[in-house]
Amino acid sequence: MRTIPCAVAAAALLAGCQTTRPAGFQPALPPASAAPVLARGDGAIFHAASGYAPLHYGTRAAQVGDLVTIVLTERTATTKSAAGKTDRTGDASITPPAAGPFSIDPAALNLSSGGSFKGQGNASQASSLQGDISVTIAEVRPNGTALVRGEKVMTLSQGNEWIQVTGIIRLSDIDVDNRIASTRVADARITYAGSGAIQSSSRPGWLSRFFTAVSPF
Repeated sequence: MRTIPCAVAAAALLAGCQTTRPAGFQPALPPASAAPVLARGDGAIFHAASGYAPLHYGTRAAQVGDLVTIVLTERTATTKSAAGKTDRTGDASITPPAAGPFSIDPAALNLSSGGSFKGQGNASQASSLQGDISVTIAEVRPNGTALVRGEKVMTLSQGNEWIQVTGIIRLSDIDVDNRIASTRVADARITYAGSGAIQSSSRPGWLSRFFTAVSPF
């Protein structure tokens, strides 16, 4: 009767070792615009309803659905060290009568205590992510910022890899090639992961994780 719970636990551990891609981002598309209606007998060449962009602005992305290329230049390095040392000593002595029926050896009444502690720890971590990913503008705010999001999914011979990016950018930071560095993306959420034989072989098996979890040591 105990084989069923064990089988359920093994199945749960096996399911937990699988890497699944998070929910994908749907590309943001510009709203459909109705064809401009020209007044009869107007005769004007320029109409605001037909769309207008200043010459100095060029083709820089600024509307919902426009493409922006995020240049991933993420690089972090952290180092942390801690050290502690404590020392404590104490002495106490009592001088008994030197003679008489209550005379005691003075050495037997000398008390002393002491304690010390010394600890040290070091930790360091470094990570780097470089590449390009094109995203779409999903929302434009009145203060000149925009919400962008997008993903890239690659199916390789040894598995799948995906990268997802979302965040807030300033439209003025976009260059003439519609590119912006990832360091200028506020509230950035960057996810890079993969699945396949290589990723699976780099992780311990479910049985190893099971015995590690139940081990009291």
